[in-house]
Amino acid sequence: MDIKDKYEEIAELEGMVDPFKTLMMQYECAMLEVKTKLEVLNKELALINSRNPFESIKCRIKSPVSIIEKLKRRDLDLTIENIEDCLNDIAGIRVICSFPDDIYMLVDCLLKQDDIKLIEQKDYIKNPKPNGYRSLHLILDIPIFLTGEKKHMRVEVQFRTIAMDFWASLEHKLKYKKDIENAAGISEELKYCADIISQLDRRMEQIRTKIEQKDK
Repeated sequence: MDIKDKYEEIAELEGMVDPFKTLMMQYECAMLEVKTKLEVLNKELALINSRNPFESIKCRIKSPVSIIEKLKRRDLDLTIENIEDCLNDIAGIRVICSFPDDIYMLVDCLLKQDDIKLIEQKDYIKNPKPNGYRSLHLILDIPIFLTGEKKHMRVEVQFRTIAMDFWASLEHKLKYKKDIENAAGISEELKYCADIISQLDRRMEQIRTKIEQKDK
């Protein structure tokens, strides 16, 4: 999509500005609901285990331009219904953990809550992408309570270790560089770095376990 097309599509979006704003508000409310649940779990598990299971949490609502581009890539018309029914990542949360086992502990605790429904789970930690990308993705259905209705919304939650997030951030920046010489060779190097980072995560987890056993 070129710049002219983007402006034309945004102009089309402006024609449904009020319903769009309402929908984005609802996604933000759902995102905050999940964020609060994770923060409560972080406090409780920190008390139980004497350490926080996650280091940081980041939230974002997809921008109008990104929404438009994703609908276009899927050959879908720009409508409120298509945004709500066909896109699962409008509201996104990224949870950065110190260790891989903390990720699985958090996911297990989160999915046990009876007002959360798992729509989809993709485990790229146990099954990395071919380029080396590692993360665990959840699509969750969660209810929000508005003045006149209870509405179910979808939120995407990504869990990564600090090392995985470091790799993914750099890989994302490098991927969009243009006219890269020896792109295949660079991809191989990035994959090699991802494997090293995975080994580092496992070693650090083992060291932490040894320290915790010694303290008991």
